[in-house]
Amino acid sequence: MSLQLTIDCADPRVMVAFWSRALGYVPEPPPEGHATWRAYWEASGVPGEELPPGAGDAPESIFDPAGRGPRVWFQQVPEPKTAKNRWHFDLKVGGGSRVPRDVRVRRVDAAVERLVAAGATVLRTGGDPGTGFYAVAMRDPEGNEFDVV
Repeated sequence: MSLQLTIDCADPRVMVAFWSRALGYVPEPPPEGHATWRAYWEASGVPGEELPPGAGDAPESIFDPAGRGPRVWFQQVPEPKTAKNRWHFDLKVGGGSRVPRDVRVRRVDAAVERLVAAGATVLRTGGDPGTGFYAVAMRDPEGNEFDVV
């Protein structure tokens, strides 16, 4: 079995650019012999009326070049996000509890700064120095929540 994560969105181009940077993934090129994903889908028999304008003209999926993580497809949908996520990514950049808290805080804060520059927003910072926990809750460019820990 293989695993793909599909994320509904308004603008796959924005999401591909952001999440490629956030996860260290790369945009997935269309299958060999096809100039675009749209051309591939049409050649595979997907009816044109099922493809929104612009769908597949640019990469809409990303993959882990190291082959460890799942493929992520950003599926364009007409309806906007309306509620809090029922799932979210945890970007584990701190190194875990064996790494001193001050080092983890610096790593997390550096990642947060990079992600804000890429289009994310900070929701809140959490963590009690007494427990050693530190995390930053964020939103991607379309408002999906995720954590940097």
